[in-house]
Amino acid sequence: MEKRQAIEIIELLERWANSNPLNYEIDRLELRGDRLPQFHQWTNGKPVAAGYNIAQIGEHHNLYFLFIDWHRKDNYYLVIYSPNKSTTHAEIQEIVEHEGKQQLHWKYNPLKRDGKNLQRKAYFKQVFGSTSVYIPLPSSAEQVENFIKQLFRLCANRVKADGIVDVFQVEG
Repeated sequence: MEKRQAIEIIELLERWANSNPLNYEIDRLELRGDRLPQFHQWTNGKPVAAGYNIAQIGEHHNLYFLFIDWHRKDNYYLVIYSPNKSTTHAEIQEIVEHEGKQQLHWKYNPLKRDGKNLQRKAYFKQVFGSTSVYIPLPSSAEQVENFIKQLFRLCANRVKADGIVDVFQVEG
């Protein structure tokens, strides 16, 4: 996404966060200039427009949301990190027109090295309807909570699909 698009989402997220949402706790991550030092080796030295630790109240679950120039090409991503910052759950860069609305587009494409990625994709598609996920961009602060909820759901679904081969005996 273009930086201006990331900034528009950030501004809505900030307004929503300042309204004291009931279901989420939002902490803005401290930047030094446009950098996020000592967060993760993959983010070091990359421009960051904003970063947040967002927790679902009552669920004891949080995710880190970074709006970052992931490949240093003036193309910003919404990168969602796991609670312990060890890995990403989603790297979303694409905004598309879908069903008459501007939406984030993310595609489930596992790259594990165990030979079971086709099974993961088949599971994701069967359970969640498609390997493509579309999440409408919020156009007001009031729509941000649903936006965040859908991003949490996307990450939960991805983690579940990634781990499905550990739950069931799947032939590789």
